Amino acid sequence: MSLAEDRARNIARVLIEALPYIRRFSGKTIVIKYGGNAMVEQRLKEGFARDIVMMKLVGLNPVVVHGGGPQIGALLERLGKASEFVDGMRVTDSETMDVVEMVLGGLVNKEIVNLLNRHGGAAVGLTGKDGDLIRARKLMLRRDAPELAASEIIDLGHVGEVESIDAGVVHMLLGGSFIPVIAPIGVGGDGFSYNINADLVAGKVAEVLRAEKLVLLTNTAGLLDADGELIRELDLARVDELIGEGTIAGGMLPKIRCAVEAVRGGVRAAHILDGRVEHAVLLDLFTDEGVGTMISSR
Repeated sequence: MSLAEDRARNIARVLIEALPYIRRFSGKTIVIKYGGNAMVEQRLKEGFARDIVMMKLVGLNPVVVHGGGPQIGALLERLGKASEFVDGMRVTDSETMDVVEMVLGGLVNKEIVNLLNRHGGAAVGLTGKDGDLIRARKLMLRRDAPELAASEIIDLGHVGEVESIDAGVVHMLLGGSFIPVIAPIGVGGDGFSYNINADLVAGKVAEVLRAEKLVLLTNTAGLLDADGELIRELDLARVDELIGEGTIAGGMLPKIRCAVEAVRGGVRAAHILDGRVEHAVLLDLFTDEGVGTMISSR
């Protein structure tokens, strides 16, 4: 068998393996939180764009929610403004919020839209202000410590949490065969803009859209057990056990809680994938083994 024939057979095997998954997910909505290395390295950016466009072309409805923390930090540094974090959250005064809106709603959002369009998609960028998509409320961080007589309440400025999602504009775009690309900026009842964690926005959008899947791209292989081995699939009860044991802790805990809340809210499954793996989204959706951790209600 020639090299060309062998390559053709391998391609055919890949397509045959993907076919039942394409059939199963056709017409379904998949919400993807895009961030980490996948959003920085050019090779991974190009691969991600191809993945999303292919999903759309074979009949799925991808919705992208993106972050942009490193890009915000880089611009603040160039402007001579120091970044301050409390428990991993950026303290966001009015001046910083202007930069956040410029970076997330402008530079990053439009770069992703342009990337998807260059690869054959029809993407439209949104912030939570468009179509009243994301209603926010101010997040007040509560800190409890044994040495404190009472809980400490920390004001992070223009940092918010999701109060509600009105997905009308997203439904309209999906109905028109567009790919929505959402920046996690919401507006509060006070009229102010709020920066919201992109994982939380992705989870809430997935719930409201009754998405088939929520996909969270990270810079880790997925959820690891106590021996450092990848856990490929687990249900909600097992998640609770792992949290109780301390296996799920640190920076992974907020992502897991976001995934769990989405599944409890009606999303069929949540996936935590390694965004450093080229074409991670397609590999997880359309192959038998997948490349990350899946959390479901069963």
